[in-house]
Amino acid sequence: MLKPQRILLLTILILGLFACKEQQSSETRNDFKIFYDDYNVEGSFVLYDQDQDKYIFYNQSQFKQEFTPASTFKICNSLIGLETGVIKDENFIIPWDSVKRWIPAWNQDQDLKSAFKNSTVWYYQELARRVGGERMKYWLDKTNYGNEDTSGGIDKFWLTGGLRISPEQQIDFLIRLHNNKLPFSQRSVDIVKTIMIVNDTLGHVVRAKTGWGDQDNLDIGWYVGYVETNNKVYYFVNCIQTKDSNNNDFVKARIEIVYKILAELKILNK
Repeated sequence: MLKPQRILLLTILILGLFACKEQQSSETRNDFKIFYDDYNVEGSFVLYDQDQDKYIFYNQSQFKQEFTPASTFKICNSLIGLETGVIKDENFIIPWDSVKRWIPAWNQDQDLKSAFKNSTVWYYQELARRVGGERMKYWLDKTNYGNEDTSGGIDKFWLTGGLRISPEQQIDFLIRLHNNKLPFSQRSVDIVKTIMIVNDTLGHVVRAKTGWGDQDNLDIGWYVGYVETNNKVYYFVNCIQTKDSNNNDFVKARIEIVYKILAELKILNK
């Protein structure tokens, strides 16, 4: 029978090992601030290295903070549209309603591929209306997407409604997507993984989605996705914010900050 002193010693050793492992599984990079300063934005970045089970953070204080998902919800919205049969496949066309909008690429008929690439809001609003409130709520709950809140209208809840998601939840969703652990058929998942590809060159594939919304008098920008390279997977989430609605660098900052950090980490070349 172990003596109390020995039990205490073993407990301390075990706790020490866990603490050591926790320290080794994350890294904070305050030097990444320079990339945000270059574009006059605030924000945070997280990268998860699946092979090493390691997180790299910039501004970890935002890791659990919830923001409007804006167009990053198009990943989940696409899956739901496909799974419910509202969208037959990536070539499914929804005719343009002839209303001219501020992005010229939106002002034409769209299929799922082009709507995802161009982040065509009206296409996904119509998709959501066809899915309907009851089915949409069912799938958000089943998927555990963000706070699962569909208040604010079936075609607005991820834009100006109650839906919120944190960088931590974005990473979790992306991991489950890549690892085929979401509650969708393999067919739906494979289609969405294909339309998410933004870069496919020798040695690496990048799947990602942008987002741009507003919340609490801030512009909120996202770039979320993952890189497959050298048989490894790296998940990333960049969330930027600004009070300056005239910041002309905001749109490109979402994406360019990510690629600068990935280059700094030697995951992708500049």
